[in-house]
Amino acid sequence: MINIELRHPEDVMKLSRLGSFHQSKLSFLRSFIREFKNWEFNRDIFDLDKDGYGVVVYSVRKNKRIYSLICFSQHINAEERSDRVIATKWDAAFVLHDGVPTKNDIERLKENVPKQEIGRMSNKELALSRANKSVRIFDHVVNSLSSGKQPDVNLLNKVGYLYRTTAVYGSGKFGLADRFRIKDRKEICGPFRLEMMLVYLVRQFTFDQINHISKMKNPNESVSLDKKIAKNLGIGNSTGLGMAPFIVNHPTLLHQWIYNREKALKEIRSIKDVSKKEIEHFKFCLEKSKKIIDTWYTDSKYQNKKIKSLKNDLIKFNEYFSSLKFISKKYLWNEIFLWIDKYLDEECSEYLISMMMEPYDNIIEPLVKNMSSDEEKYFNIPSNRKLIELKKIIETKYKSILNINFNDKKSNTFFWFISKNKEEPRIANRFEEYGSNLEQPLAIARDIKKVYEKISNENLSKTVADFLVDNDELRHVIRRIFISEKFQYSEIQDNTISESLIPIDMLRLKLSFFGAQKFDPRSDKWLRICMYQGAPLVNEIKNSDDTWIYDSIN
Repeated sequence: MINIELRHPEDVMKLSRLGSFHQSKLSFLRSFIREFKNWEFNRDIFDLDKDGYGVVVYSVRKNKRIYSLICFSQHINAEERSDRVIATKWDAAFVLHDGVPTKNDIERLKENVPKQEIGRMSNKELALSRANKSVRIFDHVVNSLSSGKQPDVNLLNKVGYLYRTTAVYGSGKFGLADRFRIKDRKEICGPFRLEMMLVYLVRQFTFDQINHISKMKNPNESVSLDKKIAKNLGIGNSTGLGMAPFIVNHPTLLHQWIYNREKALKEIRSIKDVSKKEIEHFKFCLEKSKKIIDTWYTDSKYQNKKIKSLKNDLIKFNEYFSSLKFISKKYLWNEIFLWIDKYLDEECSEYLISMMMEPYDNIIEPLVKNMSSDEEKYFNIPSNRKLIELKKIIETKYKSILNINFNDKKSNTFFWFISKNKEEPRIANRFEEYGSNLEQPLAIARDIKKVYEKISNENLSKTVADFLVDNDELRHVIRRIFISEKFQYSEIQDNTISESLIPIDMLRLKLSFFGAQKFDPRSDKWLRICMYQGAPLVNEIKNSDDTWIYDSIN
């Protein structure tokens, strides 16, 4: 028996590594699909005009629980279409309703849902979203189907979706139900379950709508979208800097995500005898995944460099893997991991770690149930503890952060703020732009260093409470330090205001746990992704295989 430890947080929690994470069996949309197999699906209302505008209602049922997605589609002018949060009109808007909506509910929501932030929901509504067409792709599909032929698959693959969402809201925003109302429901116990449900049902709406429009345009000759082509289309999403504060502001939740991923890796590395069946399943998924990589189109130099690195390292890995003698080899996965860690870059290392999880439902499924966190439980600061204890925690948990020199401009370049005009988080150069007085408390590394320097000049026998009397502005970071004592993966071990910061690394971390594919950065601050590409359609889901994520019609 060999003793395998969890990877050290100072290695795992660097932004370059976190920004190299890929989807895995732990990802929320994949675990949602596995759980959703036993649900009953219905299309209750389909009231669209010939151009596809109107109302559609879908319902899903499990045991006595029913959730309904209410879809509102409308005409907008080309100049009104925008992916920005501050947009006021969208091609479609959606709300996930708790139960079966009445006529009054639908009328109330018809008035409010298309308004999004300006409208008001009730505690009957659980999640809210809006989406815009990929007009070029949407029109191409309609024109093709209405003339009796299937669309150009190569063109579709370059985009991967008919619609892209610009936001998915939940947890009490705009009058939606607060999380406490639903957090104990067993059928939706995982993180972002309702959001995953909403996006999956929106995907079905896009297929139903486009088939309807095509038929209305040419009833005699039109054909429906081929199911294989439909399966290869997901839902796009435009994601900006709004995601970055989330992973900073939810340290215990971040820990749960990373910890369970690391625990999975540890348990897999600890398997003494790896079966031939497990090896074959790994190889099967890996070979299928390589075909998917070839469909990752992007104009981003940064992302293309990462893709190139991944492909080159996979060639190296294939040579190494082919040379292995599997028979009678003990702790095979540990040997493979140690080689990966030594010889491959972070992008491919983390990719292969995701692939190593594929054969092990028995390891992954119990971990899926532990991906949430009761954050409020850890909100209080243990103010009776001594400064010497606080100092020791910092020295133990934040060694690399203490080595950062924040007097160096390069270490203190950016500040985070909330844009008044754009109503979303932004970063700016504090030496070139105004507004640093509005800085949000997201420079955790700098603030930890500040706490450490301050308490080093204090009487270390003082209590934290006494210290906070004169240093209340540091309350937020002292809370985090005590959280890190219990949750080793709760903190990014990097500088989020450094000159070298690449913000999309923070976005990709979160999106990888969502299950996103096709990272397409449009700058270092926002990107487009695709979700549910390859996923089974609603009428196929009961018999689906979890390897759908690697399916491609290519």
